[in-house]
Amino acid sequence: MRSLTFLLIISGLMLGACQPKETIPEPSSEDVDAVLNDWHAAAAEGDFERYFNHFENDSSIFMGTDATERWTIAEFKPWSKPYFEDDGVAWTFTPTFRKVYFSDNGKIAWFDEELDTPNLGPSRGSGVLVKQAGAWKIAHYNLAIPIPNSIVDDVVNQIETELNNPSE
Repeated sequence: MRSLTFLLIISGLMLGACQPKETIPEPSSEDVDAVLNDWHAAAAEGDFERYFNHFENDSSIFMGTDATERWTIAEFKPWSKPYFEDDGVAWTFTPTFRKVYFSDNGKIAWFDEELDTPNLGPSRGSGVLVKQAGAWKIAHYNLAIPIPNSIVDDVVNQIETELNNPSE
């Protein structure tokens, strides 16, 4: 009798431990695209609050095109505020291509995008988003201006000249 009771207890414990694996919904690149497209639209429309609400928190990072432009969002907000207030348009970046990738658990997304910009010409952005309470938030963004290899030497020389003789 003791053996049967023991066997039943062990069997019950084993069955209880054999719960089905939690199913993780497939992440959607359309969801990430929607967040990034709205983020770019918020800048083009001069909507400061909407733009910055797309970031994970004030410790998130925005990297601009200048070597000095690495900001936490807490630092980036005051720097960028005048651009949003100026004429109702902070800057206009229009995505022309984007590729989105996801972590195995579907909670992290990273992307690269090609941008059409009126002031920088063809540009690129890349970044990382994290899923927080069901919403995608930007944790890190890097804006870059691709330089054609045929003019790299000239650009490098111009950068060195600027670094050695900064304009005032």
